[in-house]
Amino acid sequence: MINIVLPIDFGEKTEQLVAGAIAFAKQVQGKISLIHIAPTDLGFTLGDMGYQYFPEIEENGIREELILLNKINQRILSERIDCEHIMKQGIAKELILEHAKTKNADFIVMGSHGRSGIYDAFVGSLTKGITKSSPIPVLVLPIHD
Repeated sequence: MINIVLPIDFGEKTEQLVAGAIAFAKQVQGKISLIHIAPTDLGFTLGDMGYQYFPEIEENGIREELILLNKINQRILSERIDCEHIMKQGIAKELILEHAKTKNADFIVMGSHGRSGIYDAFVGSLTKGITKSSPIPVLVLPIHD
């Protein structure tokens, strides 16, 4: 069976990305391993006394993201595609590549908004970084308005 790693960020185009990954998994008779990288600054806020850490904010944020991740997992399972999910905190590129290696992934499926130039200089592109560094083939799905 073909192993597909699908990083999810819960952005506005997540549904398009999931639909594309489902279509691909059906074509290659693959199974999907979802991974979400939660922000490492979850729970930190800027207040009167500078940065403060509130563990309850982090716990609530992680709980909400796990619920969302589970919903996507259930959607994929409803399409009769094997699926599992995991959430980690840390540097997204490193954790995605590590997860793909651990899962013996045949493909990493990611989306691209088609932005470039100044946007990439300031924001960076996780898809671009994964594509440049991955020893595993990366299927980039165009995600446009």
